Amino acid sequence: MPLAARVDRIEPQLLRERVYVAVKRWIVDGILLPGERVRDMELAERLGVSRMPVREALTRLADEGFVQMAANRWTRVAPADPDDAGRIYPLVWTLETLAIRLAAPHLGDAAMAKMRKSNERLRRAIEAHDAVAASRADRELHAVYIELTGNPELIEILSSLKAKLRRLEIVYFGGSVIAARSADEHDELIDALAARDVEAAVGFITQNWRQSYQRILARGDATLQDEHRPTEGEEK
Repeated sequence: MPLAARVDRIEPQLLRERVYVAVKRWIVDGILLPGERVRDMELAERLGVSRMPVREALTRLADEGFVQMAANRWTRVAPADPDDAGRIYPLVWTLETLAIRLAAPHLGDAAMAKMRKSNERLRRAIEAHDAVAASRADRELHAVYIELTGNPELIEILSSLKAKLRRLEIVYFGGSVIAARSADEHDELIDALAARDVEAAVGFITQNWRQSYQRILARGDATLQDEHRPTEGEEK
């Protein structure tokens, strides 16, 4: 029957996507570490799939810069360079200002309510010192207007860039850099959007990302100082 045939064609695509999402999450969350060798057979056994969708996922991740491959020799998780933050953050805040401009005409009451709820979850997570929940709530808030751009290329590029930032936060800076001020910045953003003041909203979203960048720089400086601090018994 035509319907059954259509389902048979879609299922492999869904399987490939699930494998890709799972392996990418392991890389971003630091389960698979920079430089670590990955073997398609081991990943296939872990995921309960054949090797083919794993190979396809690794090729896709190599195209995105998360994996490095040497044909018929090895596949490994790509190094994570903390200096990438200085290159990626400006791209993110520039693209998010574009997202704000594209989404603004489509941001109705339902979207505003969804953003406010996400921001309240963010505020509670910050108060509870729950970095995972804070990061999730932050992503959900930004996703509201990004999805409303209706631009799949923009959505995909931002998703990839933010995954790289998340990886840097976890691997080099010990987790989320979201601070209490983030929720206040979001309040300002939402209020500006509700007032249909797009230029003010653009300013607030730029400020939000710039402040995040400053926090990651500060955490990086603190990490560097810790690495060079003399241990007990060493001369200062």
